[in-house]
Amino acid sequence: MANSSTREIGVSLRRLFPEAQMLGAPDIQTTCCTSDSRSVKPGDLFVALPGISHDGHEFAHDAVRRGATAVLAERYVPVDGRPLCLVDDVRPAYGRLCQALAGSPADRLRMIGVTGTNGKTTTTALIAAVLKAAGRRAGTLGTLGVRHPFGAAPTTHTTPPPETLAMALAELDDVGCQDAVMEVSSHGLSQQRIAGLAYDAICYTNIRRDHLDFHGSLVNYRGAKARLLDYRRRNAPVILNLDDPHTASLASRCADAAITYSLRGEADLTATLLDRSRSEQTYLLSWGRESIPVCSHTIGDHQISNSLAAAAVGLALGVELTDVVRGLESVEYVPGRLQRVECGQPFGVFVDYAHTPDALEACLTTLREVTSGRLFCVFGAAGRRDPRSRALMGATVEQHADVAVVTTDDPRGESPAGIVRDILDGCMRRSTIRQVADRCEAITQTLAEAMPGDTVVIAGRGHEQVQRFDSGAVEFDDFQVAREVLYQLQANLSYV
Repeated sequence: MANSSTREIGVSLRRLFPEAQMLGAPDIQTTCCTSDSRSVKPGDLFVALPGISHDGHEFAHDAVRRGATAVLAERYVPVDGRPLCLVDDVRPAYGRLCQALAGSPADRLRMIGVTGTNGKTTTTALIAAVLKAAGRRAGTLGTLGVRHPFGAAPTTHTTPPPETLAMALAELDDVGCQDAVMEVSSHGLSQQRIAGLAYDAICYTNIRRDHLDFHGSLVNYRGAKARLLDYRRRNAPVILNLDDPHTASLASRCADAAITYSLRGEADLTATLLDRSRSEQTYLLSWGRESIPVCSHTIGDHQISNSLAAAAVGLALGVELTDVVRGLESVEYVPGRLQRVECGQPFGVFVDYAHTPDALEACLTTLREVTSGRLFCVFGAAGRRDPRSRALMGATVEQHADVAVVTTDDPRGESPAGIVRDILDGCMRRSTIRQVADRCEAITQTLAEAMPGDTVVIAGRGHEQVQRFDSGAVEFDDFQVAREVLYQLQANLSYV
């Protein structure tokens, strides 16, 4: 991890952490910090951060040997006479320190946090579009990276580590953004990566089942999601999905500030589907006594739900309803989220990030409605992720697709064949499930078989552009692969 600040902003640890215990000096002044002992440079402050597999306290001595002038920790460690700052919990302290070293950019941005199992990326993009329609300059931060009107850059995490997050927010501030709309993951909440931030609006899309390999139980996962409420400013609005029981249950914690939305019942903001095709859908958006039609390029009930969430955020922040609708309608697509692949073929092709049972069900149910022929699903499961979800994924695809094609996703250090076996454990008719180990070949075979009226969805990886194997990463973009295959099929006149 590189140094967290290039701004040379001096920070007093005594002032930042008045309850801390200082050993070896009355105060520690720093302009740079790192939690990776290997990247320490002379003059850095080393932060002894407890990790999943390693504890930074074990590397404090090494950091000092490399030139660290002081150490921030939560228990005593030998530091060869260097100053030591002891706090009760180093994780939130690290987040606050990184924000301070970056110049506290969040203090100058209107902060909007979006969390949920599914829909975070789409909802974040829609919120930014709504704010843009209202004449504001918004940047986004999440699975698709850091994005603002002047550029984009990838990130390695949905919610980045504190030092990366602080500098990303500083970049948004530097380019003149007024709003920062960011995805907040359960990992980020559990590891307190957002410490030092306060949100002006919080949005929950849904709380289903995910990342149990990390959290250990559904109770812990839900608890992590609920922690976002601890980071809101006083009286900040909280947007809640009443169609999701676990999200709706949070209303008791923020009754004075909750704004609700629903597709199925009464809420502050509702929608009624009017028409849906493979390329767009129209629904009636209702807010109080006002109703207005919305023509969206994204399809599916789950996408209407995401749009309601974004609309609710905009309305809560004072955006006019007409501007909300204009913003929602301006979004042509969100990369890898039911993204259409149009190459003149006589059948539908979509690339979707769906990699949980719930997301796959929503994706396939939507496409079933607009498919007159067969529905194909090419999918797999990522390695080193919750193995208990794999059989559920297999059962979901078997139930909702006419043709299920199991292939390799990101196996990482796991056996691809073992992952496939886990998926097939959930299938009642295993002999009917196609298995094609090579993902490119699986896509090619499926697209070659598709006929007019059919729909093919390539699920699991969405916008991602590399596949990760035990031997390393290789470039692989589902959208581009599908385009190339479709153009080749046309050139070969494989279908008319």
